[in-house]
Parts: sequence; C-alpha cells; structure tokens
Amino acid sequence: MINLENPKKFQGLVNMTRQVSEQMFRPISRKYDRAEHVYPKELDGLRAVLEGMNEGDPGGGVSASGGRGNKVKEGNVNGGNVSTVLSVAEACWGDTSFVLTMPGQGLGNAAIAAVADDEQLARFGDKWASMAITEPHFGSDSAAVQTTAILDEEAGEYVLNGTKIFVTSGERCDVVVVWASVDPSKGRAAIKSFIVPRDNPGLELVRLEHKLGIRGSDTAQFALTDCRIPKENLLGSPEVDAKKSFAGVMQTFDNTRPMVAAMAVGVAKASLERTFELFREAGVEVDYDRPAHLQTGAVAELLRLESDFEAFRLLTLEAAWMADNRKPNSVNASMAKAKAGRGATEIALKCVELVGPLGYSEDELLEKWARDAKILDIFEGTQQIQLLIIARNLLGKSSAELK
Repeated sequence: MINLENPKKFQGLVNMTRQVSEQMFRPISRKYDRAEHVYPKELDGLRAVLEGMNEGDPGGGVSASGGRGNKVKEGNVNGGNVSTVLSVAEACWGDTSFVLTMPGQGLGNAAIAAVADDEQLARFGDKWASMAITEPHFGSDSAAVQTTAILDEEAGEYVLNGTKIFVTSGERCDVVVVWASVDPSKGRAAIKSFIVPRDNPGLELVRLEHKLGIRGSDTAQFALTDCRIPKENLLGSPEVDAKKSFAGVMQTFDNTRPMVAAMAVGVAKASLERTFELFREAGVEVDYDRPAHLQTGAVAELLRLESDFEAFRLLTLEAAWMADNRKPNSVNASMAKAKAGRGATEIALKCVELVGPLGYSEDELLEKWARDAKILDIFEGTQQIQLLIIARNLLGKSSAELK
C-alpha cells in the first residue's frame, strides 16, 4: 500500500516550520510587501533554524543526477530532499518572498551543493549564494549565455565579462554563482558556473527590480567588468566535453525545480485553507460525502482546485523522493514544477475570485498570494520549457530535434 502522508520522521520539522510561518512570516508579510527592497531584519535570527530545516548539511537537498545525496539503503529512503520540500512548502504557506530571501538559503546554494568539490564546500558551503543565469537577450534558453569567463593562466584567475539580470537575493547574498562560457566558439558545452564574492570590485550592482509579487525578496541586475576570481572558484571540471559539460551545470535544476514546486504547494495550500475558512464563516458548507455536482457551484469549484492541489503536491514529493533514492529525476522534476507552477497560479487566482471583493482587497493576503504565485510558473524554467523537457523525454527527441 502507498502511504500518501508526510513521513513521520519529518513531522517535527513540518510543525516547527508552520510555527515560524504563523508567528513570524504571516504577521510581517504585508509590511514587506509594501516596503519593497527593505530587508526583513526579523529573518536574521532564523539562520540556525534554517540550518536545522536542511539537516545542517550543505550537501543535503541535492538531486539524484550525480550530486551529493543520501547513501541509499535497501527499501524506501526519505532524506534531505523530501525534508527540504516539506519545510519549503510550509514556509511558503507563510510567505514566499521570505523563503527566497532567508540567509544561507539562496538558489545558488543548490548549485554549490550539486557540483562543488570538498574544498569548495568547505569554503562556500555556509555562504548565502544567489544564482545569476539570465541575461538581457534571453530568458529560458540557458544555453544562450554570452557572459564569458576567460582563463588568465599566468595569474591563475578567470576574468568574467557580461550582464546578468533577475538575480534573486543579488543585493543581500554573500556570493553569486555566475553562469559563463569559457569558450563561446564551443557552444553550450563550454558553459560553466563560477563562484563570485558579492564584494568583488568587478561585480557591479546596476539596479533592483520593481516586481508584481515576491516584493519582500530583492531581484538584482549585475554588470561583470573584468571581474577576476581564482580559477579554484570554477564549479566542476574546467574541461569542455560536448557530451557532459552542460549537463553538469543543468543538474542544478533537478534540485531547484522540486524546491520551486514546493513553494507553489505552499502558496496553493495557503490560498485553499483561507478560502475554506471564509466559506465556513459565510455559512457555505463543504460536504465531502456528497458528489461535487450536488453542491453549490462555488463549492464544486473549490473541490476541483483541491484535487488539483493534491496532484501536484504528490508529484513534488515524488521528484524529491527520487533524488533521495539516487534515481534520475530530471523529467519528474520538470513535471512537478510545470504542474505546481501552473496549478498554484490558477488556485490563487480562483480563490480570489471565489471570495469576491474580499479576496481582491488588502484586508486579506489572498490578493498577495495571487501576485506571488505567478513567479513560480516562470523562474527556474518557464511552463513552456518544462513541457518541452517532458515532451523530449517521452518522444525520445533531442533538444535539436524538438524546439
């Protein structure tokens, strides 16, 4: 029999995260939504708690495709990946933007955990790392990177030049994981990831973006101008291998996509729970013993949304479980991210609609959750990119054959 409940060993973690969301995140959520670009100082005291969420392991939460992970024993393994998505979902039940701006929990940390060697983990494992991939001329096509990283062999340094946009927590982080090409003539195989200290003089903060949602999280644009870093700051192998190189940096997404899906689970859960509460307060009953078509239209719609939520929640847990059990999870991570990103956006917007003017006002957080949800369908690979990845796998097509 399949057990669809959360693993019991993580229930304490889930409860603890829910308390943080209830007692800290929710009360200040509207404050920092209005005060965009102001750092939530209340988060400073959470670092020790957050390390506990990730089991104190900078290598925990790594995907199955070659990263550090659990030593698989016989039978079912629920480890760092499952614990991470469960805690992230509960934290985003409180506020997604705070999850994105929690010290030490940047998206770049996933890249470091996935491909850093032991020496790099020792140097950067406890740093707050953001991720710099997107550039002004491209969004979802990560292979279109034009930022360069040219090796100065005499100095033993890489020299980076280029522009990066939409860098989450770019202003607040300790280091930035920058995607750059070591040889533009060799295409996507030459794209590598590099760790650049935030205070490097060659890394200039150009501006902070004003956004629709996740306004408590800063989103930065950087210019890299003759930015020099030690060659030891290259993540992974410096060799350009047409068969393996780009896969090395792409495996980061096998980790971060389930995490983004978990964020969507949290936002959707918050929206559904609050809508059910408002229905009860209004005297609208939800009867699970009666077919949906025999209840009011509003209740039937809410039940449909709830079933959709359960589908992408389980997809997210599956992708994380596969990583814990060292099973290749690229396609499953894309399925979870695609379904959860789209589903959470629909659920949040529908919940606003179902409760009428109250859902559209700032008297409720529903309207904020609807704004926050949209980014979860966009970053870490848009809906369209996820569907392409899934289709290529199901049809046995390469990226060149199916665009």
